[in-house]
Amino acid sequence: MLIQESHKDVATKADGSGTMRIFIFHPSIAGYPHAKFPGVVVFSEIYQGLVHRSPDSYIVAAPSSYHEFTGPEPLAYDGPGTDAGNEWKIAKKVAAYDEDAELSVTTLLSLKTCNGRIGATGMCLGGHLAFRCALDARVSAAVCYFATDIHSHSLGKGKEDDSLKRVGDIKGELVMIFGKSDNHVPPDGRDLIRKTLHEAATNFSWYEVFGAQHAFIRDELSKGRYDPAISKVCFEMLLEVFERRLKIDLGEHSGEKLVVEDVC
Repeated sequence: MLIQESHKDVATKADGSGTMRIFIFHPSIAGYPHAKFPGVVVFSEIYQGLVHRSPDSYIVAAPSSYHEFTGPEPLAYDGPGTDAGNEWKIAKKVAAYDEDAELSVTTLLSLKTCNGRIGATGMCLGGHLAFRCALDARVSAAVCYFATDIHSHSLGKGKEDDSLKRVGDIKGELVMIFGKSDNHVPPDGRDLIRKTLHEAATNFSWYEVFGAQHAFIRDELSKGRYDPAISKVCFEMLLEVFERRLKIDLGEHSGEKLVVEDVC
């Protein structure tokens, strides 16, 4: 299965650029031009990095979270990049994050090759945004890796983030993954999130991984926190729920023979 990369610039109501770039990563199976795939919105962490290739066998839409403040390029994993990401994360309005998610879901559903089933995932800030994306009834499943501060309204200091108040709006299935040593989302915050999901009768799985810190799946400059063994297990969790809740429809074979180019 090959991947075709493209992007769409969509109009937004947000202040600043007026448009948001959504990066599209589309699977391609030789001989099946009418194949349909599920769509997955992948939200970045604070560096707006394109962690877009994580879910395979899906059409991935990766929105540029900071389009109000900068271009679609990822921020550097350094001091200035960290400072900018943390500043913009808080400065951006909660409603603007929700608009990004709505536009990304709508973009996926507009594709003729999308089978109409949508998932969402992300880590850190992106895990929080995937959680909010799941408030959209069109989303069938969301995998949220160490969703940062759902309990403490970190999407905007002094602004109301109603994520926990709206868990009853979630119609799909959630997978919530945290490290037990995650000090960005401390035990009392994790307990509150889990308790709220239980009380709302949300369909969810909950994993707190012993020994894992915050951002343990980030293999690029993770400040020494990357754990490849645990990351592999957690990615299998993602594939399990997505394969079960989102399903590929190949359609009929075209009859065309595969021609392999003699190139590296």
